[in-house]
Amino acid sequence: MGSVEQKSHFKTIQNFKADYVDAEFTQYESQRTGMRVVVVDRKGPKVYGNFVVATEIHDDSGSPHTLEHLCFMGSRKYPYKGVLDKFATRAYSDTNAWTDVAETVYTMTTAGWEGFAQILPIYLDHLVVPTLTDEACYTEVHHIDGSGHDAGVVYSEMQGRENLPYDVMSLEMRRLLYPEGDGFRAETGGLMENLRVLTAERIRQFHRDMYQPKNLRLVLIGEIDHANLLEVLDKFEDDIIDKVPAYDAPFKRPWTDSRITPPLAKTTVKIVEFPEEDESMGEIEIGFLGPPSVDEKLETALNTLFSYLTGSSVSVLVNTLVEKEHLCSMVSGSATSHYHQKIVFHLPGVATNKLESTEKRFFEVLKEHSSKPLDLDYMKDCLRRFKRQCRFIAEVGNDDYKYPIIKDHTYGNRDGSDLEVSLGSLKIFDELEEWSEEDWRSLLKKWIVDAHHVSILGKPSLALSEKIKAEEVARVEAQKAALGDAGLKEKEERLKNAKAANDKPIPDEILSRLKVPGTESIHFFKTETARSGLARKLGSMDNKIQQIIDKDENGLPLFIHYEHIPTSFVHFGLAIGTAAVPTELKPLLGLYNENFFTTPIMRDGKLVDFEQVITSLEQDTITYSYDRGSDIGNSEMAYINFVVEVEKFETVVKWLADLLVNSVFDKERLIATVKKMLADVPDEKRDGYSMAFSVDNMLHKDAASSVRATDTLVKALYLKRILKLLKTEPQTVIDKLETLRKHIVTFSNLRILAISNFETLPNPVSTFKILTDAIKPGPEPTMNPMDKRKDVLSDLGRNPGGVSYLVPMSIDSSFAVLTARGPDSFRHPQLPALMVAIAYMDAVEGPMWTAVRGTGLAYGTGFDHDYECGVVKFRVYRSPNAYSAFNAAKRQVQEHGNGTKKFEKLALEGAISIIIREFVDKQAEITDAAKQKFIDLTIKGVGEGWSEWLLAEVRKVKEEDVRKIMVDVLAGLFEPETADLVVTCGGTMTEGLKKNFEEAGFKPQVKPLADFQEAYGLEGEEEDISDEEDDDDEDDDDEDESEDEMEE
Repeated sequence: MGSVEQKSHFKTIQNFKADYVDAEFTQYESQRTGMRVVVVDRKGPKVYGNFVVATEIHDDSGSPHTLEHLCFMGSRKYPYKGVLDKFATRAYSDTNAWTDVAETVYTMTTAGWEGFAQILPIYLDHLVVPTLTDEACYTEVHHIDGSGHDAGVVYSEMQGRENLPYDVMSLEMRRLLYPEGDGFRAETGGLMENLRVLTAERIRQFHRDMYQPKNLRLVLIGEIDHANLLEVLDKFEDDIIDKVPAYDAPFKRPWTDSRITPPLAKTTVKIVEFPEEDESMGEIEIGFLGPPSVDEKLETALNTLFSYLTGSSVSVLVNTLVEKEHLCSMVSGSATSHYHQKIVFHLPGVATNKLESTEKRFFEVLKEHSSKPLDLDYMKDCLRRFKRQCRFIAEVGNDDYKYPIIKDHTYGNRDGSDLEVSLGSLKIFDELEEWSEEDWRSLLKKWIVDAHHVSILGKPSLALSEKIKAEEVARVEAQKAALGDAGLKEKEERLKNAKAANDKPIPDEILSRLKVPGTESIHFFKTETARSGLARKLGSMDNKIQQIIDKDENGLPLFIHYEHIPTSFVHFGLAIGTAAVPTELKPLLGLYNENFFTTPIMRDGKLVDFEQVITSLEQDTITYSYDRGSDIGNSEMAYINFVVEVEKFETVVKWLADLLVNSVFDKERLIATVKKMLADVPDEKRDGYSMAFSVDNMLHKDAASSVRATDTLVKALYLKRILKLLKTEPQTVIDKLETLRKHIVTFSNLRILAISNFETLPNPVSTFKILTDAIKPGPEPTMNPMDKRKDVLSDLGRNPGGVSYLVPMSIDSSFAVLTARGPDSFRHPQLPALMVAIAYMDAVEGPMWTAVRGTGLAYGTGFDHDYECGVVKFRVYRSPNAYSAFNAAKRQVQEHGNGTKKFEKLALEGAISIIIREFVDKQAEITDAAKQKFIDLTIKGVGEGWSEWLLAEVRKVKEEDVRKIMVDVLAGLFEPETADLVVTCGGTMTEGLKKNFEEAGFKPQVKPLADFQEAYGLEGEEEDISDEEDDDDEDDDDEDESEDEMEE
């Protein structure tokens, strides 16, 4: 809708339209408080809100992060914990927040403007005038429970993060890039030792310093009623004007009014250890201070340079360090918007004994490359592709507009000039198109090659892991001893009192003030469906687009599902089943996937090397990927996806045909791919949450499942043996891959999804004849049945119950996954009630939130239902004691099931709103809406009216139905006879958790991760990539290291 002129205290200070996409930007400023609002007018069912506060601190107290949490605990006008989220739930809204080094951003996404407008002033009240009570700080930030252990929501979160490789290395990087007194070196999340002593008053003072309206910018994206928005904001300011500084009161703007970070004075290389039992693989981060973040031209140039250096397997750093020399599993480059760009290159999957030599080799490659003319043609390819991707994201990704506006709020000129340069046009790309090779080489040398830097060599350490465990045990024991029985009892009583103060009930008359918006206020995207070839057997459509498709079909039998949308691009993908692949070959699916775009092809009788394949693909596409089928609703399938400009449509279909049929399985390429995959395994095995689900996969999926066969716990063993075979008997592996391809690449296994504007796209059907020429349909073509995930469940997956494992790891938290039987069809009579029950229990500030997260027992919990596989799951995420979280959750389910706890009528209404919002989330972008139709009509076969049927059934669910489903289904997740349990945890937690779960009736076995690994019958020796010797002799480093500093 554009800006409006009316009698408001908010003045329009900026308005412009983008010249590359349908988007209008309007900026308002309050003449009473200085609060700013940027509205981005865009079509779509969701309204996105991002409320940005620039936050600067010079210590590790964690005040920015803890304040972010405490703002959700009540406000002056609404002094009740959870009231904001209870309101939001009823209005089809979802709230969240994140704290970064330089800003805190509060988010709200809502289905439709009507609900958003109702929640906005309530949310702002929580930000500008929060309650920030001592009791909220005690439960939410840190406390000691009655057993003498430390807990708290923020504490649990940071406990699970503080010793992870990324966090350890990132903090040390900032410590060395930024001097003492510079806010960019602070750990804004809070270190555990600081959180244990942080006071509520320190947090309140930080709020007074930073959370002034003139330091707040609202970013609203979607279909916004500007007049209504300004009316809402004027009324809000009427309520808080006496509580905030005057418009002209002095205010030191964070970052821009602070001392500017000086240039790096020297280069530092430092080895930093992180706790880990597997000491084979480390990682490297290399950091530089770049140009000012508000310099859009240099930021665009740097991002283009990152693509040139690290964007694909042909980029110089990846091609040399990963593909040829196998020194790391990948190289990535990125710039973070601090006052100056923080430039960081990340090299994961580095053999620990090669960390120092790999870091040196990184700079050798860069110096050698920059000593000669750069490849200007490839640089321009990277620039043009970046521009195409910007246009594409601007067209489909409404929420992505927030990032440049957040940066502008934190560092940009207040007159809006930087914002218009950033979002008004893409002319910077045209300016960079004129750059010479010397310009690009000068950029590379100034900011990277010749610049001082900080290199962090992340080294895994078993000794450190044991040391941290021992010190934590000793610290807690000393804490218990110091408190004594009386002190522990006092802590328990204080926690009980704090919970009681926090959890005072919210009067229904307050919550009922909010009118639940009608679904007609949600403006869904409309797409038109058409079909051709064998897709017609699912039914033919009667619409204008079908007529267009019919005119171009000419008997082509290929299964194609079309979705017509207004777009400048062509989105098309190929859905491939994996059911026909023999079980013993299923683990090779991951290798086939990773190798798909990075292998030579035969074209017109000539071998095209993999570098040329990638270079051409990048020239011809906007994006391309080969993914697991989760993106199209079936994880047992694969999905090859492209986004292209209209004029490149036929060219890229040709590429797809060549990659499917004419790709060459090359020994050296396969070795490079396997080494990359293996180098990532140690890092994947450090994630306690994902490993809990990996063990769950190994238990509940059959060997024939492609998900199980490509799991980390299979890769860890199977690929080592494949690597050895590739070096000793390469043809054996190549023959296996050829056999796999014959089972995958068959006409009957190809289902195409095409999304575009078919009123303007030439030859929407006949273009795909390229595929049927390459993959012959046969005289009477048919389609393979759709892969069914239920068919690849193990016996335990079909009938879970009675199995439990504890898996010790080098982590500081615990995670749990429980599995039980559930409804097993998409029209199962229990499904609507189950969905309402889960939405009710999992709601923000709902029963699970208040019982588990709100008491500091875990950072999060959640239920999942999978009607295709007939199971339900319950997960505990990042908990200081997974049993305590499990037990609190079990009590909630039992008490709601037996009637001890009453259901809140308004919260049940909110649960239905949550379900509606979840349906909207699946169609948030127009391409999502198109893809969801393909999922419903083709992949899952639930029919076009299924969503409407389910929502109608959900609205019929009564309280007694929800109570019954608690007893009949959800309660089964907490009983040892009907549930399977997997817990991953820190080694020091194992004994206590085993005892706890045994007392609850489970019989947990303690097993290491290695016991769940499987090689799928592939016998033979294993190749350990961490012990491989370099093929080439390394040159001695004869550079002057007088300015370098090596520390361990």
